[in-house]
Amino acid sequence: MLATSAAATPAAVRPASSAVVTAPASLVNPFIGTSNSADDFPGADVPFGMVQWSPDTPSRPDGGGYEYNDSSITGFSLTHIAGPGCGAGGDIPVLPTVGSVNTSATDGFSHAGESASPGSYAVSLNNGVKTELTATTRSGMARFTFPSTTQANLIFKLAGSQNVDSNTQFTVVSNTEVSGQVTSGKFCGASNSYTVYFDMVFDQSFASHGTNVATGSTPSTPSAHAKSSSAPEAVNRPVLHGALPRAVKPYAAQATANNGYVAFNTTSNPVVQAKVGISYVSTANAVANRTAENSGWDFAGVQSAAQSTWNSVLGRVRIAGGTSSQQTVFYTALYHSLLHPNVISDSNGQYYGFDGKTHTVDSGHSAAYANYSGWDVYRSQAQLEALVDPQAASDTAQSMVDDYSQTGQFPKWSENNGESYVMVGDPADEIIADYYAFGATDFDSATALTDMITEGTTANNNRPGLNYLQQLGYLPSNGTYGCCNPYGPASTTLEYNSADFAISALAGALGDTTHQTAFANRAQDWQNLFDYGSGFIQPRDRSGSWTSGFSATSGTNFVEGDSWQYTPMVPFNVHGLATAMGGDSAMATFLNTDLSSLTGGGGYTDLGNEPSLNIPWEYDYIGRPYRTQQVVRQVQDQIWTNAPSGLAGNDDLGEMSSWYVWSALGMYPETPGTSDLALGSPMFTQSLITLPSGNILTINGDNAADNAPYVQSATWNGSAWNNAYVPAAAVASGGTLGFTLGTTANTSWAQAASAAPPSYPGAPGYGDVGISADSASSSANFDGGGYSYSANALSAAGVTPGGTVTANGVSFTWPNVAAGQPDNYEANGQSIAASGSGAISFLGSANNGPSSGTATVVYADGTTQSVPLAFSDWTLNAGAALPLSGNAIAATTTYRNQAGASSQTVATHLFATAPVTLTSGKAVARVRLPSDTNTGGLHVFAIGFTVTGTA
Repeated sequence: MLATSAAATPAAVRPASSAVVTAPASLVNPFIGTSNSADDFPGADVPFGMVQWSPDTPSRPDGGGYEYNDSSITGFSLTHIAGPGCGAGGDIPVLPTVGSVNTSATDGFSHAGESASPGSYAVSLNNGVKTELTATTRSGMARFTFPSTTQANLIFKLAGSQNVDSNTQFTVVSNTEVSGQVTSGKFCGASNSYTVYFDMVFDQSFASHGTNVATGSTPSTPSAHAKSSSAPEAVNRPVLHGALPRAVKPYAAQATANNGYVAFNTTSNPVVQAKVGISYVSTANAVANRTAENSGWDFAGVQSAAQSTWNSVLGRVRIAGGTSSQQTVFYTALYHSLLHPNVISDSNGQYYGFDGKTHTVDSGHSAAYANYSGWDVYRSQAQLEALVDPQAASDTAQSMVDDYSQTGQFPKWSENNGESYVMVGDPADEIIADYYAFGATDFDSATALTDMITEGTTANNNRPGLNYLQQLGYLPSNGTYGCCNPYGPASTTLEYNSADFAISALAGALGDTTHQTAFANRAQDWQNLFDYGSGFIQPRDRSGSWTSGFSATSGTNFVEGDSWQYTPMVPFNVHGLATAMGGDSAMATFLNTDLSSLTGGGGYTDLGNEPSLNIPWEYDYIGRPYRTQQVVRQVQDQIWTNAPSGLAGNDDLGEMSSWYVWSALGMYPETPGTSDLALGSPMFTQSLITLPSGNILTINGDNAADNAPYVQSATWNGSAWNNAYVPAAAVASGGTLGFTLGTTANTSWAQAASAAPPSYPGAPGYGDVGISADSASSSANFDGGGYSYSANALSAAGVTPGGTVTANGVSFTWPNVAAGQPDNYEANGQSIAASGSGAISFLGSANNGPSSGTATVVYADGTTQSVPLAFSDWTLNAGAALPLSGNAIAATTTYRNQAGASSQTVATHLFATAPVTLTSGKAVARVRLPSDTNTGGLHVFAIGFTVTGTA
């Protein structure tokens, strides 16, 4: 076991053996991440285990419960969650004491008497008790060595969960067995609840027992906060916004709860062994779990089996080379990446579902899983889980599909069997698609896709503001959002875009080309929030105007970050983002500034939190992979060390740790839902990854050293490889990727545009829904306020889908789409394919107008011409204004539709602009709409030319 005296400071930097590691569990230091707010825990567990028997200290960091700088232990609780942003778990702390019973007692300790390794924890307490812990998936085992005394106690602090407890029970079954239960939950103040049952047996009889009411302070009840949807929040400190639905099982808190204790006479036998099983279904199942997984009293055997399990799982990634500290940091990060999600089903297959009913694990699957930190883990932990343990990932995916069947929605940020709605987006889409892409395919993927499509297109609690996304193409900063934690509309739009792309990717993998195309196109809605003037993602109002007061360093309208950190978060179309910024050089300038800090200084990149994790890899997409190699190594050296404080920011159920694992291997899964891997450079001389297919992916790093992150050349299966991405077949079929590394940058390696990892631009068309049928007035939202053109009234005025509208001497083709579908472009720099010559005119109108800007005509030979574009307000400001000079009224209706009502009587117009003469003899290839609209929204339904053309 790894003693903590060596963990307090980084180990000496020395070369590790060049041989491939054969016992990776022996290199893990579970104390990494137990300080500096990483909130990991050092206790005993197995991969994805239900039980994590670990010490808690008075500081009680969120989820992990253990702060390395504390000097006492309050209890050894049975459940923990590594690094969430709010308190969680910490259920049923058990504390050995000597002498009179005190349910508020703590035990002092020093790190000199403490040790931990995967599956094992031990500490010698100042009261003379040595505590040793180990675990199986659903049970724990302890060995308490007491001093010789007639009063050796085990205190059961049933009121000691991290969040408030209720419904506590403590039952003495016999003089060698106790059982009980506690109900807790309320993650981040949410309404979720769960009940955990336990049963513990001892290898000797206790002399006395009892219960009493807690005399110490009980954990405070977290509460939801009524914050505005646009208000910023602290990094790594989620806060709920708005109303939440009631839990399936109502949470009934109580001010105090019973604690229990048993007392032994250890004058003749100082060693008391205990075995405990837990269950989220019943006490009987807790007993069954314990007896099924640990029928004997062989503590050393259970401990050895746990470490063997860890060696097996960690051994799917075998490394050689690097320093001893780098190897320890690497395998500890891999260890932390595989603690969650957690098995929630019992040995008999039963589990308590999200619908408040008991279910049985699906045939063909080994377990049901829970605890999804969705907003965090979709970025790289899910992919790593699939790569290393495809069976666990497949079972997890099936569990998510089952959760949907029980409740009509996927888990988002769930604690055990309850949804909290913490954080934003629809991350289950990315997680499930990630699992599939990285080889975990043993689940009902067809049903998963169907459910993902439904959740992405039908109003539901997981996607507050879906109506805006579908009708305006973005979530407005002044939108009306109801249930389920809607906030940060600018960044939440980007989260929905990534979720949509993941749906597209899975649809493509399953042969559904229709939805592959539709969701890839909608994923490009990030362009609706990209301000071509500032070069940043910015919030917009419902009217289409940019929200006033924007600052790239402000967290307003963003989630745990700012626009410097979120503008690069277009991981599926980095090339498109670079183009929008003005090209690769412009994006390089942006990234250079953004990465001038790695820890959030100046509002720039913060590699201690999820929104920034993709940023260093984006140099690969703009011909500068040497900068990715350089920056990633800086992050590895500055943020990650072999020490308790050697991890920056919440570990977030292994997400931060997974980033390190991928980076040390020299690659990163930038694009959600795909197996695309952007390249950095390997930290080790060799890495051998056993893939889900059973094949081996070998990564060789010749001359690998801490000061040699730069790729000089690369090969794939012996042939030259000059691309900044892993070959497409590598994740499935394996092969050998070889690097020659050096201390100076080779700026020519993989710098060609063709060497960039794939980007997926889609083919975005109309982005705004402006026309509704009278029978479905809520299906369109032209102005952000719920008003729209009436399809019925337009038809009466001669404007029909696919028909011709003539005005100002120009004929336009009206969009050939059904009412309630996207039908116009709200101008924001979009490039629209068009052909024609002579003169150009635009058909459309403005909301909250008049609105004006400058369009750009791009000719087939690449030359351009600026064209002024201005539209009058669609109702002429309720009849108070005249059309702008040059605007001809192309059509007028006597009313418009209003969401939730039948109609509003007001004259509503379409306008055609005065034709602008184009350069003689040149043909138009495309038209870029204005990105500098002065006010409101400028909507283009069609483009026409005086000489035949289309748009």
